[in-house]
Amino acid sequence: MGNSDKKPLRSAATRANILRAAQARFASDGYHKATIRAIAAAAGIDPSMVMRYYGNKAALFAAAVDIDLRLPSLTTIPKSRLGETLVTHFLDRWEGDPADDALLMLLRSAATDDAAAERMRIIFRTQLAPAIRTVVGDSAEATRRAGLIATQMLGLALCRHILRLPPVAALSRDAVVASIGPTIQRYLTGRLGRNTPR
Repeated sequence: MGNSDKKPLRSAATRANILRAAQARFASDGYHKATIRAIAAAAGIDPSMVMRYYGNKAALFAAAVDIDLRLPSLTTIPKSRLGETLVTHFLDRWEGDPADDALLMLLRSAATDDAAAERMRIIFRTQLAPAIRTVVGDSAEATRRAGLIATQMLGLALCRHILRLPPVAALSRDAVVASIGPTIQRYLTGRLGRNTPR
């Protein structure tokens, strides 16, 4: 393998190393307190290298929270199993691949950082709401139902993985799905209020 083949590999590894360090620092310090210097130190490189690969802190943060929820196609799932499927999917994201810590990192930051909160809103608007629309049809109704689903799933992530509330953290995956799945199912297909049709 020639030098020209090795350089792209080193560049990709450096970029990934910076991104991992940035995600960890943003998770612990939040957007405003995290510094390029601290991220560079965690990555074991000079701060100028961070700027070379990502330009500035805002661009680095955007890359660190460039999250694809990878939601399943809800139209291919039996309607009666939509709730449990969504809960299982999010559990897989949070408890399976360590690379998906970015979603939890964003949740940690969103309570105190405007940039993180806006990113969370973008994910909701461009990924979750459209997925729910494939089931509900009506755009306004889908947005309402997606918002309610978000309250449950983000609340579960907060209590189970960030606050680690003992009763919630101790639940088995099956118990979480059995407990939260029916609520998500109702938010997807059930009656939400007196004037909301099934």
